[in-house]
Amino acid sequence: MTTVSIRVNGIATSRDVAPRTLLVHYLREELGLTGTHVGCDTSNCGACTVHLNGEAVKSCTVLAVQADGEDVTSIEGLRPAEGMEFHPVQQGFHECHGLQCGYCTPGMVMACAALLSENADPSETEIRTALEGNLCRCTGYQMIVDSVRWAAEHTPTA
Repeated sequence: MTTVSIRVNGIATSRDVAPRTLLVHYLREELGLTGTHVGCDTSNCGACTVHLNGEAVKSCTVLAVQADGEDVTSIEGLRPAEGMEFHPVQQGFHECHGLQCGYCTPGMVMACAALLSENADPSETEIRTALEGNLCRCTGYQMIVDSVRWAAEHTPTA
């Protein structure tokens, strides 16, 4: 066992884990943060996307020991914008019907939030490129793209 200390959603955590424990399993099994979904376990679907030090990563490709001393934000850690009930991307998914079954949604939202943190006004092509690593079998993606555009248009500027 190895002790890892990871700041998750702004809260310091420390647990003993097997060296081969994936970050996705650390979040779900050790911390009970089940919003991060296990989809394919092969990094193809993106359902497990979280932010590691502000960058979108597939948490099934990161060992918990690799995240030791780092900052992780899961879907549970996204904060609403001022005057909104949800994070702008989450609100956009609600407003534009960007989800159906919801299984891919946490990973999609995290990928989209990372995109908007780097590019406040992405084009449709840039949105689609940013989402290439996240698969959805239900929506056909257009409503997801519309959701990101909505979020870009309604995110308060600092």
